[in-house]
Amino acid sequence: MRRPIIAGNWKMNNTAKEGAALIEAIKPLVADANCDVVVCVPAIDIPAAAEALKGSNIALGAQNVHFAPKGAYTGEISADMLKEYGVEYVIIGHSERRQYFGETDETVNKRTLAALSAGLTPIVCIGETLEEREGGKTEQVLDRQIEEGMKGIDDISKIVIAYEPVWAIGTGRTATAEQANETIGYIRKKVASVFCPKCAEKVRIQYGGSMNAGNAASLMAMPEIDGGLIGGASLKAPDFAAIVHFDREGK
Repeated sequence: MRRPIIAGNWKMNNTAKEGAALIEAIKPLVADANCDVVVCVPAIDIPAAAEALKGSNIALGAQNVHFAPKGAYTGEISADMLKEYGVEYVIIGHSERRQYFGETDETVNKRTLAALSAGLTPIVCIGETLEEREGGKTEQVLDRQIEEGMKGIDDISKIVIAYEPVWAIGTGRTATAEQANETIGYIRKKVASVFCPKCAEKVRIQYGGSMNAGNAASLMAMPEIDGGLIGGASLKAPDFAAIVHFDREGK
């Protein structure tokens, strides 16, 4: 059985003080969660978040990592810098990084390998745009992102894959539970063919397209979906907690 993982992606939201306050609000609401819980915070919030998370069941995540251990890379942050503050997870290749900051499958691959080498767990994002989906290119895009973005990984089960249909991020649109399950099932089959079937069964694949308190239970009921990479809903403690407790709807 794959243990579900719910990770909040705060994106560029919350000052250090605001972030610490949000964590304090979240902690008691998810203390008895039946899944792994992660908050991925802006880099400048990491020290305050690390302090606020002490003694809780919530893991700390970052939103990016550079592929070099050190050097002349102004504005970047290395894996060792993140680890010093207790960061365990790092988002890599989010569609916003690809769209606005020139992230490519090649740089995603380099960052992922660097994170793994440092003992961090990468949350590697893949997914298609609306134009690609409507053009029937979803599988082609996912194939490329897996083959090029994940090449050279010795144990694929050490990463988390987040399927985020770009057309469903921040738009209020979302794939149906059946659509998301079908596409994630395809991703798992592709991972099995590129790596190995046993590895594919172990790797956790999240859905990252506008999962919220209202649709989390139906999405998480799907057999291929192992969690969520949560955007806007992770900024409100009650909403994030409701997603974490997806298994308690109606109980």
